[in-house]
Amino acid sequence: METIQSRTGQGRVADAPSRHWAYRLLPRWAWPYAQLARWDRPIGWQLLLWPCWWSTALAASAYARPGDSFADLLPSPVTLLLFLVGAIAMRGAGCTYNDLVDEGIDAEVERTRSRPLPSGQVSRRQAWLFLALQALVGLAGLLQFDGFAIGLGMSSLFVVAAYPFMKRITDWPQFVLGLAFSWGALMGWAVEFGDIEGPAILLYIGSVLWVIGYDTIYAHQDKEDDALVGVRSTARLFGENTKLWLTGLYTGALCLFALAFDAAEAPLPALAGLVAAGAHMARQVRMLDIDDPDQCLALFKSNNVVGLLIFLGLLGGAVWMAMKPAIAA
Repeated sequence: METIQSRTGQGRVADAPSRHWAYRLLPRWAWPYAQLARWDRPIGWQLLLWPCWWSTALAASAYARPGDSFADLLPSPVTLLLFLVGAIAMRGAGCTYNDLVDEGIDAEVERTRSRPLPSGQVSRRQAWLFLALQALVGLAGLLQFDGFAIGLGMSSLFVVAAYPFMKRITDWPQFVLGLAFSWGALMGWAVEFGDIEGPAILLYIGSVLWVIGYDTIYAHQDKEDDALVGVRSTARLFGENTKLWLTGLYTGALCLFALAFDAAEAPLPALAGLVAAGAHMARQVRMLDIDDPDQCLALFKSNNVVGLLIFLGLLGGAVWMAMKPAIAA
């Protein structure tokens, strides 16, 4: 068996800087920092953002009644914007932290050996300073909320800090990633109500299952390298049974989302988003070839559509409820 290419190997690999606009707009000295934050790969912050926006939209339309105004039923644009800024900043900080922890592993894996730390483009001190800067941006957004939401947001850092180490000690690092990436499902509700209630908890658990599913697809890209360097994952654990596991995870996620909507008394048309998302998830499972890394990446990225469909369903339900008296008349 051929050995994994060394950190001094030649040639372009998957995680080398791309021609993304983020690089064209930045001076060359800033490219390694853009790569640390994965600014050229927006799918990460998009997937982090959707649970925040779902929860915000669900909380806004929770316990809705016919005749409520659009302003009462639709999420606050300011809150959505704050979550957007926070998702971009904290995803970048999380990626930087993950690279600091995984520098040794990244140097041994072909797909990641060109990252800024293993390739020597930035020092660990520079990476830590960049991480702190991004975290301060996220903190500035968080401080716009009330004390309960601030405390809840800060508590997520314990899960985020633990995640990079999980791939060394458990076959379920995707579960811990799910705990971190789904935190927004609690945050939106907390911002609206200053508390955590059943609908938010159901939404959170459903999101955790969704994250395990899509990150298992992503992890199939690296399963051979992971086996060589001792990195564990649900992709390696599930193996040829991945489609069966995905079916269970995605079905569980959709059921929990539906229960969250019901508990919040969300407008019935919001379920249309779940139906559309379920059809998209079923397509992922049907098409998946776990031995095709390019397809795994494409299917992983397509979960951004799942997030959008669920969010649009919630918005559509709120609009329908606000217009219901006029339609009935």
